[in-house]
Amino acid sequence: MKTVQSGQAGNLGFLEQYKVESEIFSLSSGTQVSIQKYLFEFKGWSGSPISNTYNGKAIIDWNGEPLFAELAVLRLFQSHGWTGVWVDSYRRKFRVGLPDVVDPVELPIPQAQLVESLREKTGRFGGCWDLLLWKESVTIFVELKRQKKDRIQTTQTEWLASGLQSGLTSDNFALAEWTMRIEV
Repeated sequence: MKTVQSGQAGNLGFLEQYKVESEIFSLSSGTQVSIQKYLFEFKGWSGSPISNTYNGKAIIDWNGEPLFAELAVLRLFQSHGWTGVWVDSYRRKFRVGLPDVVDPVELPIPQAQLVESLREKTGRFGGCWDLLLWKESVTIFVELKRQKKDRIQTTQTEWLASGLQSGLTSDNFALAEWTMRIEV
């Protein structure tokens, strides 16, 4: 699995406008790891309600498409040539669209093997970061957190540690913090 080169800049230049200060993760080993963070402001969905909000997840207006924040960031990456999935850890599915609208998908073998190997190291299904993205031989995990509402969980730090132990680098991980504005 190839890591991202040049501090992610070569493959993630389209995110430069969203880049903010990195976040430091303290691993159980005592090691501190700097993970690049990006800040997004999304417009809230004002169209017809969607049928399944997954217990009240915020609905984003992504170019006229109602999506969860995870899927909006996935769409951004897709618009720049990346392939990927939203890792729905709670329901143990990989998604590219809203539930009840788009069926879950299967991962290609290399990505499925990577996820499975990290799950074996952590001993659980949960903790995988929200997005698994790949372009050519480059793979990135992205964790989304709503500003002032969400925080990194211990299982997500364990996932990062397992990835680093498996040969990934901090450049294979990114944080996407987001806010939502409601337009009236």
